[in-house]
Amino acid sequence: MTVFSLIIINKAGGLIYQREFQPGLRKLSTNDYLVLAGTFHGVHAITRTITPKLPLLTPTATASTPTSASSNLASPSGTSTPIPPTTTTMTTTTTTSVAATTYTYPIPGVPATGLESLETDKFRLTCFQTLTGTKFLLFTDPHMANIEVVMKKIYDFYADFVMKNPFYQLEMPVRCEAFDRNLNGWLRGRT
Repeated sequence: MTVFSLIIINKAGGLIYQREFQPGLRKLSTNDYLVLAGTFHGVHAITRTITPKLPLLTPTATASTPTSASSNLASPSGTSTPIPPTTTTMTTTTTTSVAATTYTYPIPGVPATGLESLETDKFRLTCFQTLTGTKFLLFTDPHMANIEVVMKKIYDFYADFVMKNPFYQLEMPVRCEAFDRNLNGWLRGRT
């Protein structure tokens, strides 16, 4: 199965890496790749914001309110000698039927991620976004299996050879021979 191309986009939507792995692909200019990166960044942000939230009904709420009472009571003999104050705690239970509606994403606790995959009869585009906002776009054969494994390995190479490079500046174009060499060798070995 074939990996056609890899594009890496920084968190601001700028193209920081582009590489083709198969000969015979239609050649795009540098400007075309910059437009592609910026356009995908915008589409990804839009798809993240239009992810529908599902309504959740909260169950009937039961509230307990502790109250304290302190009083001066007359003695049982009828004299006006006050009895020393005592503190009494009473709990009042009130049942309130509230049908408050809250909303959550389809998988509670997992925020919307935006466009993750786009498939045509000629290629599949898979997007992996890191926690820092960097996006990896992988163009592959639509029938390729285990894309998650390939994407994880590419990310491992990026972390090992780019992010640990003391000369690499964040958000700048990736120019690292070790990354190119290892990535190309590993992908060539998979075919």
